[in-house]
Amino acid sequence: MPLDWDKLRVFHAVAEAGSFTHAGETLALSQSAVSRQIQALEEALSVPLFHRHARGLILTEAGETLNRTVRDVFAKLAMTEALLTEGRERPAGRLKVTTTTGFGGSWLSPRLHRFLEAYPEINVSVVLDDADLDLAMREADVAIRMHAPRQPDLIQRHIATFAWRVVGSADYLKKQGIPQRQEDLDAHRLIIWGDYRPPVEDINWLAEVGRRPGQARRGTVEVNSLNGMLRAVQSGLGLAALPDYMGHELEGLVTVLPELKAPKINAYFVYPEEMRSSKRVSVFRDFLVSELTGNSN
Repeated sequence: MPLDWDKLRVFHAVAEAGSFTHAGETLALSQSAVSRQIQALEEALSVPLFHRHARGLILTEAGETLNRTVRDVFAKLAMTEALLTEGRERPAGRLKVTTTTGFGGSWLSPRLHRFLEAYPEINVSVVLDDADLDLAMREADVAIRMHAPRQPDLIQRHIATFAWRVVGSADYLKKQGIPQRQEDLDAHRLIIWGDYRPPVEDINWLAEVGRRPGQARRGTVEVNSLNGMLRAVQSGLGLAALPDYMGHELEGLVTVLPELKAPKINAYFVYPEEMRSSKRVSVFRDFLVSELTGNSN
């Protein structure tokens, strides 16, 4: 018996939402209608797809197997639909972009208006996440990452190299003194990244510079947000190394130890092979390169 696409669509929504009620809200169906569709699908397959309990629904082993396939099929269908409906003359349609919270908030978001003025028929959705979303599973169309892609079968282009700035507030440095050598950092309060999903490789290099391996300086405070680290520096809490793509947000802070040997941050524009011919992707890539190379004000 062939599987019913409508029932599979409902099943996928329930599997992602974890409840009939929430899936019904997404699909604009009643809870009872969703429940009937799932029951009919289970009867057609002669296997239970969900464990029902008071707190919601959990996929059975059979349900997990079916959902992996259904998720992949619907992701590929969405990508195909987007490519087929893309305008022949003007880039148009939805473009889902993912990047880190720091780069997306500090650099990308303030510049998006220029892209949308040039391409008003493109609808941009930005997902800020310090974890890598799965482009092959269509969690996003394209990504801007601060490291070379680890996922196979992705097209990548190196688009920029960024540096770090070690910064502190004028008030803090007036009280604690300006470090003249890397060894002087031992006497300063450091604000470092917490251990959750670092968006940039070697992000805590400031704690390690000038120290033996395994003997890094301890941070006075750990924050898993570049914006949070910036705010802590501005408040006079201590010193931090922040990417120079934060640009104007670093104004008002004092840069110290500019001669320190710091790792570079390499940024890549990444997208799946299926998106190679997408006009939306190509014009967005060109926009990024133009902005990053200073060809746009």
